[in-house]
Amino acid sequence: MATKLWRWVTFTSLCFFSETLSINPLSNLNQWCSQTPYPDPCKYYMTQNAHHFAPTNAIEFQKMAVQIAMEQAFQAWQRAMQFGSKCQTEQEKAAWSDCLKLYHHTVLQLNRTLHPNTKCSKFDVQTWLSTALTNLDTCRAGAAELGVLDFMLPLVSNDVSQLISNCLAIYRSLKEGHSSDEGFEFPSWVSSHDRKLLQSSISAAEQANLVVAGDGSGDFRTIKEALDASVNRRDQSVRFIIHVKSGVYRENIEIDNNLNNVMLVGDGLRNTIITGDRSVGGGTTSFNSATVGIMGDKFIARDITFRNTAGPQNHQAVALRSGSDQSIFYRCSIQGYQDTLFVQSQRQFYKQCYIFGTVDIIFGNAAVVFQNCVIYVRRPINGQVNVITAQGRGDPNQNTGISIQNSRVMAARDLKPVLNSFKTYLGRPWQQYSRTVYLKTFLDTLIDPAGWLEWDYTSFGLDTLYYGEYRNYGPASSIIRRVKWPGFREIRDPNEASKFTVDKFIVGQTWLPATGVPFTAGL
Repeated sequence: MATKLWRWVTFTSLCFFSETLSINPLSNLNQWCSQTPYPDPCKYYMTQNAHHFAPTNAIEFQKMAVQIAMEQAFQAWQRAMQFGSKCQTEQEKAAWSDCLKLYHHTVLQLNRTLHPNTKCSKFDVQTWLSTALTNLDTCRAGAAELGVLDFMLPLVSNDVSQLISNCLAIYRSLKEGHSSDEGFEFPSWVSSHDRKLLQSSISAAEQANLVVAGDGSGDFRTIKEALDASVNRRDQSVRFIIHVKSGVYRENIEIDNNLNNVMLVGDGLRNTIITGDRSVGGGTTSFNSATVGIMGDKFIARDITFRNTAGPQNHQAVALRSGSDQSIFYRCSIQGYQDTLFVQSQRQFYKQCYIFGTVDIIFGNAAVVFQNCVIYVRRPINGQVNVITAQGRGDPNQNTGISIQNSRVMAARDLKPVLNSFKTYLGRPWQQYSRTVYLKTFLDTLIDPAGWLEWDYTSFGLDTLYYGEYRNYGPASSIIRRVKWPGFREIRDPNEASKFTVDKFIVGQTWLPATGVPFTAGL
């Protein structure tokens, strides 16, 4: 964890942009900071260190704001490393371990926006800043789940979140516009080599760098062994393929941020299954309950099932967690009950996947699009209601949300006989600026006519969330009896709906085509 990553950075990064800012070029530092959401920490930290100076233009202010956030995040990470010795219970250790990893990842996200060798767009910067803030929210949420938030307060009580929120506010007006192009078959962030791998499982298997087979016929018997062997490869910008042969692999896998461009190829979602049973009920956080957790960028999985068998009685139990930027899941099955799929952060794309669960089936704060997927709602425990999404956008300037397009929402086999005994909703607001849309999606009879559910039956977020439905169809698609919240809308304008497509919402044209995953760029 103690990776050597710190360096003083200069103001020459390629990730900064000056046009269309709403800030006037004022020379007084107080005036600059007063235009951010949290002016006090802005003023305090910018005046504490001698190498900081009053900015004279927008570019300098942008860079200084991110560098200040970076410095404070790095110090918080250092404090987190020392905090472990204070842990006395298993719950305290579990929460601390998550926070240590998440603070480290936050430092990496801020560092990549400052590094002079990083070539990126404004959308990239907004994504990485959104991720940095989400990581800190995830740290706090895990401590709260395990009932140790008071113990963790010295670690989580700092100004880093506010400083990152300031950076996001500055960047809001810098988000690039992107035109859609219906002629693309695949999003463009994927190389032609990756495209061929995704189009043909035979090609991917033949080109595998390593083979995993539980019967001993491959290079390794476990996926973890194969991943460990791939860490020291020379060039992580080159796709590294691991073919996971048919079998049930009972292991918890962590693909950390030192493992980029990894591709797991199975022999079909019915044949290659990765399974675990960690849960909050069993003493871990939602974050660490994941059977497979991914933080390395540009991860791809195809023809694999990710499963958590903890069951509905053990509450939050994640089958798959992704904080991988530009990650793709193609023809996969993700199976659990409560909190099945943790779309934690970054840009993600799911194509032709099957997702099973009960409460908050898909949750998190990524910018994520699901296309041609089937969401199967299972039978929960008595007294529960089913909720498909719990989106966690906590800052209005984060470019995050859940977009479900051309998909199907249906009752799983165990729910059908008792359909009238359990209500099912499209989503509820986990955080204040929760954002979820359903576009041209089939909604079966299980969806309650109200459509959406309050968080713990309170008014939290109802006027700040964004929930939309656009040209859905099926027995439960009528909006006549939908909630009357200020934040809910029937989307009628295709231009508004198009903001949540692959092209606009995750800028998929720049990274998906190279992978070969079929996708629709627009509506």
